[in-house]
Amino acid sequence: MREFSKREVIETIEPVIENTAMRYGLIPLEVSLERENNRWFLRIFIYSTAHNVSHQDCENMSRGLGDMLDELIPFKYYLEVSSPGLDRKFKSEKEYIIFKGHDVIIKLKNSIEETKDKTFEAKLLDYNESFGVKVELNNQEVIIPMEKIHYTKLNDKININKNKGEEND
Repeated sequence: MREFSKREVIETIEPVIENTAMRYGLIPLEVSLERENNRWFLRIFIYSTAHNVSHQDCENMSRGLGDMLDELIPFKYYLEVSSPGLDRKFKSEKEYIIFKGHDVIIKLKNSIEETKDKTFEAKLLDYNESFGVKVELNNQEVIIPMEKIHYTKLNDKININKNKGEEND
């Protein structure tokens, strides 16, 4: 078996994953290829702007990718397709763009002038590679350079008692 690099494999399969996700109205947030206990795991985290990711979405992606990936990946692997989960930290700039308008939790490396807190809730307003993220914090727009951010994650609260069609009081 010839040598390969994880990066080469991911670069080869990412267009297939993007196209398959697009067919189902999904967005791949992260693709990782990891070796654990002498087994390879291909993990794909998907997101939908239209609805919460369902088991059916994960199954559709898995079935839609199966044979194509088998032809492109030169070794045995286990495929895991899932939603990013509520506690997942952003791992790419792409996520700042996708989740624009969402409530987020940001943890800073050091506090900033606009808040003494190193961890706070804010609304993600914008992302720009050169200036960082723009958030709404305490009814004020604040720009935070990326190098000051330790992590960002979604703060989409789930109301377990909410029934379909009901509004929050």
